[in-house]
Amino acid sequence: MGTIFSGSAVVDTDGSAGFGKEAVVAIYTQADISQMQGMSYSTDGGKSFITYKKNPILTLPYEARDPKVFRYEPAGKWIMVLASAPAHEVEFYSSDNLVDWTFESKFGRGYGCQDGVWECPDLMELDVRGTGGKRWVLICNINPGGIYGGSATQYFVGTFDGHRFLCDTGPGITRWMDYGKDHYAAVSWHNAPGGRHTMLAWMSNWQYAAAVPTTQYRSADTLPRDVELYRGDDGELYLASVPSPEVDLARGKMTSFGAFTASKKGVSKVVPETSRDACELDIELTADDAERVYITLSNGNNERVVMTYDLKASTFSMDRRESGVTGFSADFPCITTAPCADSKQLSLRLFFDHSSLEVFEGEGRFTMTNLVFPTEPYDTLTISCDTGKARVASAKLYEMK
Repeated sequence: MGTIFSGSAVVDTDGSAGFGKEAVVAIYTQADISQMQGMSYSTDGGKSFITYKKNPILTLPYEARDPKVFRYEPAGKWIMVLASAPAHEVEFYSSDNLVDWTFESKFGRGYGCQDGVWECPDLMELDVRGTGGKRWVLICNINPGGIYGGSATQYFVGTFDGHRFLCDTGPGITRWMDYGKDHYAAVSWHNAPGGRHTMLAWMSNWQYAAAVPTTQYRSADTLPRDVELYRGDDGELYLASVPSPEVDLARGKMTSFGAFTASKKGVSKVVPETSRDACELDIELTADDAERVYITLSNGNNERVVMTYDLKASTFSMDRRESGVTGFSADFPCITTAPCADSKQLSLRLFFDHSSLEVFEGEGRFTMTNLVFPTEPYDTLTISCDTGKARVASAKLYEMK
């Protein structure tokens, strides 16, 4: 029925679809003259798939795609979340058997960012950090219309009763899962061990995805991230993302830069040669009387990424305009900015390699994902201030295996 687009897969534990217990059922969009939802199933644990003979399982008279299917236990039903792309809506369907689907409701008209098209939706119930409570989060990826142009991931917090999603905030409020330019099509695992919700995103942007200066590949996924909700200083609920604990297992040799005080002149540290292919940098700093603290990664070719912690504006930004090769797209050179807590203290985890930089605030209250293409690996870390001083309590660099 045409090209296979995005979708999802579930383990049909009870065999409700008629393919046997523990069958792996994949439901996805197929696009030829129109977009429709198809199904394949596996009875050997996912090693091979059989196309369902009665496809399509869902057709609509308009463009809709990227079904995310999960089990909603309170009702004993399967739920499908489907993006009605040009209408800027998400649709919800229910089923007893993964084959026959009943329309339940729609959400989205007038909510969040209404630019471009809505794609790759997701819906999950998350813990509210430190409270024992839970709330539902609806993920919706958009393109174009992202906060810094092109592709991005927005989300909505609210309730879901198996029929309808109700958003806690009113129309016109947009919340971003990541404040970089290269975080899109985020997907999650449901019913993971320990109640975790782990997500991956595509690390690129449709503005230049086919033009990036790489060989033998065009893009990669982000690091896996575990997500939960936290209550902000304004009393609202926000999405937090932290590196999944498995990422720690990739740590190799650690280099400690110790504690030091940075001023306008700046303090520079050399990134060990063995860590330049891929590394994690953890920084704990306090901006004593500095108004802006700069964290710079650079190399001998005068290529640099400058990250700025602005205490007056309560923002964290990343400037990749001089990061390396940038001329392949006019949309690539940019500064991306995230809101952050009004505090003199900042904890960061930064992951960088030959072509990407992912930044996590210590508790995951903001993340920023950006591609970078230096002609040589960044080999120098410099921390400086515009005025006054900042104390770095620790700066540790881990080689990533």
